[in-house]
Amino acid sequence: MEQIIAYFESINPILAAFYATLFTWGLTAAGAALVFLFKGMNRAVLDGMLGFTGGVMVAASFWSLLAPGIEMSKGEGFVKVIPAAVGFLLGAAFIFGLDKILPHLHINFKESESEGIKTPWHRTTLLTLAITLHNIPEGLAVGVLFGGVAAGFEGASIGGAVALALGIGLQNFPEGFAVAMPLRRQGLSRWKSFVYGQASAAVEPIAAVLGAWAVLTFEPILPYALSFAAGAMIFVVVEEVIPETQQDKYTDIATMGFVAGFIIMMTLDVGLG
Repeated sequence: MEQIIAYFESINPILAAFYATLFTWGLTAAGAALVFLFKGMNRAVLDGMLGFTGGVMVAASFWSLLAPGIEMSKGEGFVKVIPAAVGFLLGAAFIFGLDKILPHLHINFKESESEGIKTPWHRTTLLTLAITLHNIPEGLAVGVLFGGVAAGFEGASIGGAVALALGIGLQNFPEGFAVAMPLRRQGLSRWKSFVYGQASAAVEPIAAVLGAWAVLTFEPILPYALSFAAGAMIFVVVEEVIPETQQDKYTDIATMGFVAGFIIMMTLDVGLG
């Protein structure tokens, strides 16, 4: 792990963010590839995986984004928390707007419950877009954190950025399977199910590069950018991930998955950051 951290310290931060999110995209593809090995997925496993995803995202939002963002803000008391509060609100509002515009369908919902602008798009496209919506703030978070390290902000570290990428990658693995398998059940071939499943994470490297570039270009925005990514992720968890786990009888499994994901992400961030 020390060698990995040293390598990321030695390269351009935008390139580092790009490589880190290629890793998270790769783990999504690895998860989606399980569709070639299994004929179906137990609903309890699916809900546990989604709960794990939510736990990682919530822990990352605080330990990797909000806490460093507050730490590097100037001022004392209420003044110190203003950038985090403003950025968090803007991040949630950004995903709220995308949620209302982008046509998508959550994994455990009926086709009649699709959200966003109404379109004739097939269910498979809507399912893929739903997970793509999850991945935008994840990629952005990684990019912003790498950009913050390069800009020399106290509270941002390569170890923390690597921990964030690792945690997101870990939750992307079951997420890839959670997308590909429902598509397979819809009648798609194994290959098409895999392609759609991994494609949902293709947005992460793009968002990461944009996030790192923005922070390096406009350094004062970093505390806002970190909390922006946190607000976006928390909105996704509360509005989409958690409701998806509450559609069946396996809510306890989903809850324990959430706890496991939170603990793992917290441990990674504290241990490496």
